[in-house]
Amino acid sequence: MSRTKAPRDEFPDSDPEDSSEELTEEVCVESDLQDGQMMEVEVGRHTVLLARTDGKYSAIGNQCTHYGAPLSKGVISGHRVRCPWHGSCFNVQTGDMEEFPGIDSLPCHKVNIQNSKVYVSVNKKSLRQQKRIKSMGTSVPGVTHTILLLGGGAASLMCAEILRQQNFGGRIIMVTRDDLLPYDKTRLSKVMNVESETILLRRREFFHQYDIEVWLKKEALSVDTDRKTVTFNDGSTQSYDQLLVSTGCRAKGLDVPGMKLDNVMMLETPEDARHIHAACLGSNVVLVGTSFVGMEVASYLIDKASRITVIGSSELPYQNTLGREIGRVTLMMLSEKDVKFYMNDSVIEVKGVNGKVKEVVLKSGTVIPTDVLIVGIGSIPNSEFLQGSKIQMNAKNFVIVDKGMRTNVPDVYSGGDLVTFPLAMANNQLVNIGHWQMAQAHGRVVALNMLKKPSELTSVPFYWTVLLGKTIRYTGYGEGYTDIVIKGSFEERKFLALYIKNDGVIAAAGLNYDPVVSAVAERLAAGKVITKKEAESDDLSWLQSLS
Repeated sequence: MSRTKAPRDEFPDSDPEDSSEELTEEVCVESDLQDGQMMEVEVGRHTVLLARTDGKYSAIGNQCTHYGAPLSKGVISGHRVRCPWHGSCFNVQTGDMEEFPGIDSLPCHKVNIQNSKVYVSVNKKSLRQQKRIKSMGTSVPGVTHTILLLGGGAASLMCAEILRQQNFGGRIIMVTRDDLLPYDKTRLSKVMNVESETILLRRREFFHQYDIEVWLKKEALSVDTDRKTVTFNDGSTQSYDQLLVSTGCRAKGLDVPGMKLDNVMMLETPEDARHIHAACLGSNVVLVGTSFVGMEVASYLIDKASRITVIGSSELPYQNTLGREIGRVTLMMLSEKDVKFYMNDSVIEVKGVNGKVKEVVLKSGTVIPTDVLIVGIGSIPNSEFLQGSKIQMNAKNFVIVDKGMRTNVPDVYSGGDLVTFPLAMANNQLVNIGHWQMAQAHGRVVALNMLKKPSELTSVPFYWTVLLGKTIRYTGYGEGYTDIVIKGSFEERKFLALYIKNDGVIAAAGLNYDPVVSAVAERLAAGKVITKKEAESDDLSWLQSLS
């Protein structure tokens, strides 16, 4: 299968040739925007983002392509705007996506200045299409260079897309043990009764159109980096010229008796999510684990299960990630909804009747009746198939890469949850960060380096968690923080936490405090220090000094 390169960016279901005047709507804007400012402009029933940078006006779509947040409520810095919800960034002059988790770009609209008035002209079809796929090529006849992507997650998908955006004309093969095309895994613990089709990141037609082969339900068993081959569980072997290993992690089980009983569950796939949803309706549910998966699942089940009990090994939820202060308020939020917590405790045995879980025994001696046990205590890297290969791993079996996501073996790259990598904002400390946006960034860096276009990872981590319909946003890397500055009020569920180390802010978390977390992310991305003195000040004007 081969095609010539797609000549233009694409709006699904639109005709890019049809730009006749009757399809254009124009609005006159009374604007005195200064450089580094933006505003929302209504055009018909839609909104566009009008911005001014370097003395020039530009207009792009106003809805973030990730989950539709209004970008006008975000943060503008230089030529880009950062989404207030999840940190996606877009070039305000071109609409191009510059930072994940969004994967699509925005439509760009015409701006004219006449008699000191700003006129924004919008093609109605592009208004209806809030997303734009960047121009991508396809395979080219006669080009035999093969890039093999192991894993069907965020890193592999973004690697494949960037390769085609950069007009790589060889063969791209993505191999996944899943039975689904790449999907939004961040949704699984938030909307559990989800139909698989609704969370696909790209449809099957997309992969066909851009000649990206996807092999489902297939798993790598071994890699021979000398012969440049991978052997799979069906006995087949595939050769490669360049390889990305991004097979991710899997849920870690409890090492206690009774884990094989029915209704002992772990969350990894959409099918798992649906099974958990169905099993928990009207049931007594016990969740083990008080980090992101455990707490989100507990929150989701509050109006569905008859009783929810959460068991955590630390004193407070999120203690090792968001810290004690936020841990305390999240425990309070769920406790107010009758979620029962057993902290500083652990499961030592799971007991059943007729093959089905019936009660959980804790180290403290407490026995908790349960119909469903959900385990969310962390993950294990899917790297067993690399044992015996020359690819270097650390003591915990995570693959070690450099700033270009290269392994120690030429032409072998790795990314996503599987890797430990140098984080630029943490003085290139080797870290493992299992978050969606970072895996996407890994994929982009891999693709560019595969094409000999030197690229290093500079992204600042940004993630979010949803509890009781409220989103806590987090940016940076807070490990080892020595102090914390709190703005707002935990009681009112409106707060900002600034994590301090060596007299500077290294991370921020916020609830109902938009767009401050995005503003901090932008400062960190620009390499600009936020001092402890600034953080402690009641004057937050430092957040505006981004450009």
